Amino acid sequence: MKMVYICSPLRGDHKKNIAKANEYAREEAMKGNCAIAPHCVFTQFLDDEVPDERWLGQEMGKALLCRCDELLVCGSIISEGMREEIKTAYENGIAVLGRDLSIADIEDAVFGETEQCCEMV
Repeated sequence: MKMVYICSPLRGDHKKNIAKANEYAREEAMKGNCAIAPHCVFTQFLDDEVPDERWLGQEMGKALLCRCDELLVCGSIISEGMREEIKTAYENGIAVLGRDLSIADIEDAVFGETEQCCEMV
């Protein structure tokens, strides 16, 4: 069973964004993959609004990502947190796939000259 890390926004409308991440994870699970959406789990015991707890959640997510086979970028916006996850995947040789964006668009947003990303969804 392939482990697929779900990379999607959290900031903004937390409730809506977590519900979307759960939908993405369910889609992957129904394909026979082990879907990992850490921001759906870590927010149960860490407060994303507290900077130290947000940092800890992001670090835990990256540690978990390093044990996955793929990172699936979901949605049409790449947040700052997602950008860090994508960079971590590339640095560790983990396959990056786009659900809603092309790999070219993802790479341009993360590594391009403009490095455009949105924090809010």
